[in-house]
Amino acid sequence: MPSRTPRGGRSLGLAPLAWIAVALYAMFLLFPLFQSLFWSFTDKSPLQGKSNFVGLANYTDLFSDDLFLHSLLFTGIVVVSVTVVANTVGLLLAMLLNKSTANYRVMRTLIFIPQVLSGVIVAFIWRSILTQNGLLNVFLVKVGLVEEPVAWLGSSGLATFSICVVVSWITIAFATVVYTASLQSVPAELYEAARVDGAGFFGRFRHVTLPMIAPGMTISVVLCLITTLKLYDVIAVLTGGGPANATQSTAYYLVTAAFTDNKFGYASSIAMVLLVLTALVSYSATHVLRKREADL
Repeated sequence: MPSRTPRGGRSLGLAPLAWIAVALYAMFLLFPLFQSLFWSFTDKSPLQGKSNFVGLANYTDLFSDDLFLHSLLFTGIVVVSVTVVANTVGLLLAMLLNKSTANYRVMRTLIFIPQVLSGVIVAFIWRSILTQNGLLNVFLVKVGLVEEPVAWLGSSGLATFSICVVVSWITIAFATVVYTASLQSVPAELYEAARVDGAGFFGRFRHVTLPMIAPGMTISVVLCLITTLKLYDVIAVLTGGGPANATQSTAYYLVTAAFTDNKFGYASSIAMVLLVLTALVSYSATHVLRKREADL
């Protein structure tokens, strides 16, 4: 049977699907966002039936809250460390694996596995490695590098280092795939022309590789920044924010304030600050890297 059309003979096409998509977007993103914004100006709590308007009190309390300020500092350390390490190592691995043979395709697949796995699963794997009697300490003691097990998750400095290592291990997988795809799009003729002009390895890297992979670098760096700014699952499994709240990220502190302290209003203000911070960092990084693409 012929499809029915509205009066005027024009088909609706995909318009109904578009409206459904808009409705879902509003339901699952815009509504929670504005609800959280409204709650951030109240003392909303699941333990009381009625919430009171408190204005900017939650926001002013945030910047006198030592735990929140420390969570920002810790998050900044993780963001910078992971972004630098993941993109540097990811680019190096991509250059090493930039071959079309079957063996190299298998190796690229193996490297990407950490990105496919859930962050919780990865964190459980690493916790079995980093605990007091874990695989790493057993190995170090056996070969005589240390006399007694190292508290990788038991001191603030080592716990921060351990989290950076684990998150970098996950993120390197993503960066490697992005850079590999970028490298494979570089025409071989450009390298041949650079060789004819007498350019060595570093000259070809500087004048051919970097300009051609610049868009991929922008994607990798910005997504690394966004991912680490909202880091929660790895911390929850590895350290639980400890020792002594030393490894609480801003996202982890948000969840603690909401579901442990039952301060929905206060947690909503943290969420708004984190949202603005993520937007500013990602926009600034994108702007700087896009400008750099033009300069290259």
